[in-house]
Amino acid sequence: MLTNQTANLLRAMKLPAMAAEYQRQREAPAMEGLDFDERIAMLVDSEWRARENNRITRLLRGANLRLSNACFADIDYRPVRKLDRTTIARLSDFAWVKERRNLILTGATGTGKTWLACAFGAEACRMGLQVAFYRVSRLLNEMAAASELGTFGKLLVKIKRNDILLLDDWGLARLTPREGRFLLEIFEDRYNERATIICAQLPVANWHGIFEDATCADATLDRVIHNAYRLELHGPSMRAVPGNVTQTPTIDETD
Repeated sequence: MLTNQTANLLRAMKLPAMAAEYQRQREAPAMEGLDFDERIAMLVDSEWRARENNRITRLLRGANLRLSNACFADIDYRPVRKLDRTTIARLSDFAWVKERRNLILTGATGTGKTWLACAFGAEACRMGLQVAFYRVSRLLNEMAAASELGTFGKLLVKIKRNDILLLDDWGLARLTPREGRFLLEIFEDRYNERATIICAQLPVANWHGIFEDATCADATLDRVIHNAYRLELHGPSMRAVPGNVTQTPTIDETD
């Protein structure tokens, strides 16, 4: 009776993993050989691990990554890929996020930009960072709708809250002056405050031309490019070669 009462109280206090571990210990004869401190430590550890796993699950779900299964462990490092492990290692510690810098991934269609960006996003979630994935066109539509509904400010706060904003398909279409101002609002909020990952087919040198408003282009790109790491991906489409998941980058750090 006392055993059931203790387990129920643990659940009532929202400690389900601890309750489960408590019952497991009660049913495992080997536990009798452990002292009180060891068994308490196991109870606490089980609850802590469960909460950490739940937190990571929530972060991954909230990130809404386009490729949710992408991860660093699956990067293809075969010699034919010529992928520099040191480059990925430098960026995989996410010091650039703490430094409020950006990461720009460019390359032709199918070279693995989105996959690699999602791998960074997923790993960031596992490190406890808050991530949000958007295709640029859908983000602009959401911002336009928020502007009409009078919730634009709330949306900006929501976007800024993320440690990493991941923008895919940058530069696929020309940006109207209004759309350019939307993006400027985002990067004005994030400059020296939060990090952003951008995936684009266009090389950075051509980005100015996607803005119809040249002044807005100057202001936006000034906040995006000059504090960014760059990875340029090369090679044939990864979709045409089964088993390949990423492609050779070169890194260029700009100050």
